[in-house]
This record gives sequence, structure tokens and C-alpha cells, in this order.
Amino acid sequence: MKQKMKQKTKQNLNQTPSLEMINVTKNFGADHTLVKALKGIHFKIFPGEFAAIVGPSGSGKSTFLTIAGTLQQPTDGQVLLVGEDVTKFPEKNRAALRLKKIGFILQGTNLVPFLNVKDQFRFIDQLEKRSFQAEKLDQLMKDLDTSDLLEKMPRDLSGGERQRIAIAKALYNDPELILADEPTAALDTVHAFEVVKRLADEAHRQNKATIMVTHDVRMTEFCDVVYTMEDGLLSQK
Repeated sequence: MKQKMKQKTKQNLNQTPSLEMINVTKNFGADHTLVKALKGIHFKIFPGEFAAIVGPSGSGKSTFLTIAGTLQQPTDGQVLLVGEDVTKFPEKNRAALRLKKIGFILQGTNLVPFLNVKDQFRFIDQLEKRSFQAEKLDQLMKDLDTSDLLEKMPRDLSGGERQRIAIAKALYNDPELILADEPTAALDTVHAFEVVKRLADEAHRQNKATIMVTHDVRMTEFCDVVYTMEDGLLSQK
């Protein structure tokens, strides 16, 4: 795994990072209630890389992910998406960027409970004001081995199946960056490993920069690079 990571890093020397954080800090509160959630984070990830960030609860992992996903602004520092400083964007622009450039995979899968699997993707197309991308969806379903799930409702899917559909939703808009927040927390070990392997396969196959936040170090087996977050500080393992 280490040799694979070195080869990938060498190939990335002339590439623009999909995401770069430069001296990012995030503070909450003030004076005696001040909490320094992130302390001078420096981070890069390139197309096709699958990175894990591990650490205990309260270490800053979720804050890191929300700032990477432009859901909140850093106190200081820069966040660059494909070389563009998104910390300078107004919220309206950041919201549009999240829809088009960032794919989110959440612990709860974020599936609309009253829509079947196919209609989950039709809904995305409606938001984008475009026609239904049937061929793209068919290929994505084949890649993730979920073609037989298109007519099912979320309540009829297993935990592993729901997470595979969540991966497909994250990839559907062809984003620059995939952010996965504890995607295996609600799964048993067998399904957890299956989901992470699928996520790694799609990151490499579709050349997508993918960051997975997890407290479970076992899930880093398929990752190209692993970071540890502790007390707001990020270090590479």
C-alpha cells in the first residue's frame, strides 16, 4: 500500500489538487469559551486519490469535512477547489458549487424516503433543470452492482445497498470531490468493508478525489493515504 501511495504521489506532481487547505483554522466561541477546532491545517488531495482521516470523536474530523465541503467557513486560511479559493465565494455561489462540484456521502445516506431509487436520480436532474440521464445512471448502477435496485424504495434496501446508492448519488453529477462522513458507522463489518472497497474502486475508476472520515481504523485498508486528526491537528500516518 505504501508503494502504491508513493507512485500515485509522483504522478500527481504536475497536477492541480482537487482540494487544498492552506493554514486553515476554525474557532468557536470567544474568550474563556474559545474552542480551537482546527489548528493550522495543511492538506492536499489529487484526482483519483482515496484518503482517510481517522480520529476520536471531538478531534475535529467533522469540522474538517464541513469546511472542505464549503458548508462552513474557516476562521483563517484558504480552501482551494481545483485551484480556486472558495473561501472568497458568497454563500449563494458556494451552494451552487456544492451541488455541482462536491458529492456528499453521509452516515444516514440522505435518501428521500418516498422516492424509489431511480426517482432519487430523476430528482437530482430536476434540481439541475436537465433531462433524465438514463444511460449515465445505467452505467453507474452496473459499476456499483445495483442495477436490480432501481425500482426499490429506500425502506426495502439493506444498509449496504443504501450506502452503495448513496455513492452513486455522490458520483452522479460528476463532482471534483467526494466527501464521506462515517459512511460505515451503521453497518456490520462485512457490509462496511464492502462499501469502503466500492468507494475506493470508484475513486480510482472515475479519477475522483475522495476523503473518508472514520473512527474505525480497519476501514483504511483500501485507502491510498491515511491521516490522523487529534485535538484539531492533522498528521499523515
